[in-house]
Amino acid sequence: MNLSGLPVYTVSQVNGYVKGLMDDDALLQSLLVRGEISNYKCYPSGHHYFSLKDETGSLRCVMFRGEAVRLRFRPASGMRVVAFGRVSVFPRDGQYQLYCAQLLEDGRGALDEAFERLRRKLEQEGLFDLRHKLSLPPYPKRIALVTSPVGAAVRDMLRVLGARWPIAEVLVVPVRVQGQEAAGEIAAAIDGINCRKDVDLIIAGRGGGSKEDLWAFNEEIVARAIYRSRIPIISAVGHEPDVTISDYVADLRAATPSNGAELASPDQDEVRLRLEQFTSRLARAVQGRLTAGRKDLERLKNSRAMRNIKAPIEERSLLLDSQRRRMEGALSVQMKDRRAGLEKLAAGLDAMSPLKVLGRGYAIAQKGEEAVSSIAQIELKERLNVLLSDGVIHCEVIEKEERSWL
Repeated sequence: MNLSGLPVYTVSQVNGYVKGLMDDDALLQSLLVRGEISNYKCYPSGHHYFSLKDETGSLRCVMFRGEAVRLRFRPASGMRVVAFGRVSVFPRDGQYQLYCAQLLEDGRGALDEAFERLRRKLEQEGLFDLRHKLSLPPYPKRIALVTSPVGAAVRDMLRVLGARWPIAEVLVVPVRVQGQEAAGEIAAAIDGINCRKDVDLIIAGRGGGSKEDLWAFNEEIVARAIYRSRIPIISAVGHEPDVTISDYVADLRAATPSNGAELASPDQDEVRLRLEQFTSRLARAVQGRLTAGRKDLERLKNSRAMRNIKAPIEERSLLLDSQRRRMEGALSVQMKDRRAGLEKLAAGLDAMSPLKVLGRGYAIAQKGEEAVSSIAQIELKERLNVLLSDGVIHCEVIEKEERSWL
């Protein structure tokens, strides 16, 4: 067989090519696989690794932490499940595996069906909407615990809160956390706390248990009480794999009651360290301002203005005198120009004066106060005043004769 004409690929190229083929296959990107869990392991990273097997085959599987936190049961080797996800190749190892997005117990019971029905209903109504969720107070003064007054959960929360943030007052609101009356008591407790004005935060939860034990936190009455609360609520029910309806509705989900207390409270040691850092920074800033102020004061002290207080006034006085002289000079030139212009205008007016004309031997005839410029303006026997340069002649018209002088 002649191999000289065939291209040579790297292992990574082959793995990448196979991964691309599988990623483009619509069937492999969304499928359900039924099998029995084998070699189940949960690593500190939160990722879950296991295999699904049947009578004749085995399939490697991985569920990352982001999907694993939504598990409603605790997987274990030997458990029959239905996994939903996609099949792809992990290029580093060249092995294909199922990337699980959801994991369901095979043959779901009545509680699982009820859980899903209520979850879908409340989700459609918007009770899980992120826009409705409240922010937790950074430094709560009073925290209310809605939980059983006995048991490890309340002790763990009190221990964590006392160690982390002893400044806060803790109010334990005792309720039953399992049984037929539990859901009503939890909802009533949440509503009652909301009638107060001195509670900053609520933690509602209990320790771990079976689905039946945790079911009170899957009841609709509790979900709606959490939703209408004006006080932020942390849902801290069971262990990390346990997920309840309360977790979806609450403003924040905690993996355990102890984790809920940690999320509710700042660490007093960290707060103290930040205060010390702020104090140190403030002290350095104040010292820097004082040093800068001393330098400015010393500079002013040695400035010419401080050595001779009158110097700035004298300089301003000299500048004022200079400005005054300049203004007086400019005003004098302007007045001289205006005076020359006025004299020129006066000479022009004088030259056009009727009195000048009379001085050259001419006369002005007037009819009353009106100057006569045409013989058409006067009649025979009419009296006129003739203005000469040195007086007035009163005349009577005895004859008119038309002539053209122009």
